[in-house]
Amino acid sequence: MSAEGVNMDGRETATLGGGCFWCLEAVYEGLQGVISVESGYCGGETRNPTYEDVCGGETGHAEVVRVIFDPAEIGYADILDVFFAIHDPTTLNAQGNDVGTQYRSVVYFHSLAQKSAAEAAIRRLTEAKAYARPIVTEIAPAPEFYGAEQYHRQYFRNNQRQPYCQYVVSPKVAKFRKQFSGRLKK
Repeated sequence: MSAEGVNMDGRETATLGGGCFWCLEAVYEGLQGVISVESGYCGGETRNPTYEDVCGGETGHAEVVRVIFDPAEIGYADILDVFFAIHDPTTLNAQGNDVGTQYRSVVYFHSLAQKSAAEAAIRRLTEAKAYARPIVTEIAPAPEFYGAEQYHRQYFRNNQRQPYCQYVVSPKVAKFRKQFSGRLKK
């Protein structure tokens, strides 16, 4: 990866945590310009954590998605616009009923340009009074990424009838599709 966070093939990586990774993965899979999305864990002390380890809240990891995208089709600022629209960046270590540091709102940057873009997005949303409470999203350098277990991959797509998917993931996906209808994959 170059100093600007762009891979040798021109692709860029965004690593984001905004609650349950099933929600973020389901949304970003449908976004134009996104090449791949992988659920995983970042920001903790345990090497190679499992889902059970992370859910226990003792490892320090956040549930995240690693989004690979084509910056010629979608900019990092657009990736962040979707991120801030689909989760509540004002709740510390929680998203709805999902509570714990593993559900924190976090942007792990891969370059100084990404760090600046994340800071600018938060500043813009704060100045616009987009939220009633202060944004508590953490901005930190991208640590080692650990991919989640296979059964978490494309979870919403494969488990839409599961109650959590129906009551938590599906409404976020519907909100995304409505708000960003012009940016959906065809």
